[in-house]
Amino acid sequence: MDPSVEDVIGAIPSWAGAHVSATPIVAGLTNRNFRVVVDDVPHFVRIPGVATDLLAVDRGNELANTRAAAVAGAGARVLHHLPEWDVIVLEWLNAQTMSNAAFRAPDAPSRIAESLRRLHAGPRFRDDFNMVALSSRYLGVIDERGIPVPDGYLDHLAAVPRIDAALRAHPLPTVPCHNDLLAENYLDDGRRLWIVDYEYSGNNDPTFELGNTAQELAFDEERLRELVAAYFGAATPALMARCRLQMIMSDVGWTLWAAIQARISPIDFDFWAWAVERWNRAQAMIDGADFEAWLAETAAG
Repeated sequence: MDPSVEDVIGAIPSWAGAHVSATPIVAGLTNRNFRVVVDDVPHFVRIPGVATDLLAVDRGNELANTRAAAVAGAGARVLHHLPEWDVIVLEWLNAQTMSNAAFRAPDAPSRIAESLRRLHAGPRFRDDFNMVALSSRYLGVIDERGIPVPDGYLDHLAAVPRIDAALRAHPLPTVPCHNDLLAENYLDDGRRLWIVDYEYSGNNDPTFELGNTAQELAFDEERLRELVAAYFGAATPALMARCRLQMIMSDVGWTLWAAIQARISPIDFDFWAWAVERWNRAQAMIDGADFEAWLAETAAG
C-alpha cells in the first residue's frame, strides 16, 4: 500500500498530539515529497514513488548512504524512518533549491567542488555504483517490457565497452558519490551547498560525479575545466578526457532511466523528451571529432 502523508504523520509516535500541517513539494521526478511542520518545526518527508525497483533503487542503500552523507556534513540528517513504507523524514534545510541558471554564477565550479570533496571525504557508502552495469540492467527492463529508446541509441552501444576499457586502464580510487547531480539536488544555504536525494548513491570514480554534474548543468569546456581544477587542483588533459567520457556514460544510463519512466511513471512530466535530450547530447559526443582522442588520453592516464 502506498501511504498518504496523513498515514505517515500518524505513524510517528513523537508527533502525536502536536500541531501538524503538510504541504506538497512540487519537485522531484520519482517520489512524493512534503514539507511537514510539527509545532512550528519544518521537516522534509519523502514517500517513494511507484515501481522504483525497476529503476534499480535500493531503499536500504539509500537510507544508509543518506545517513553517511549527513555524517560527512554534506546532507540532511535522517530524523525518522518508517521501514514498512520505506519513508524517510529528514531535517529541513533552510536553503534554496538550485537551478542551472543559479549555477551560472562565477564561483559555481569552486563551490560545487567544495561540496563534492566534503561528501567524498566522508564515510564509505554501503554499495558500489557502476553506470555500465546499471545501463545493462536498464536495457534488460527495456527488452522485457518492449519499451522504446531514442533513435540511434542501440546503434551506438558498441561505444560503451570502449569507454569502459579506457576508464579501467588507470582506475581512480572510488569515493562515496551521489551519481545523480541535477541542479535541483543541490541546496544553497548561503554558506555551503548541501546535496540531497541519495537514491543512486554508491562508491564510484569521482570523475563520474564531476562529469555527471557538468553534463546536467550544461557546463561548457571552460566551466568543466574550472570544476576539474577546483576539485583535483589541476585540470590535466587525462582528467579532462576522463570526465568527458563520464559525461557520455551519465547520459547513456540516464537516457534509459527516462525511457523507463516514460512508460511507468504517473508523474506529469515529459520523460520521453528528457530521454531524447540526454541521448542527443551523448550521441553528439560519441560521433564528435574528439571522441577517439578522449579514449586514448584516458587510457594513457
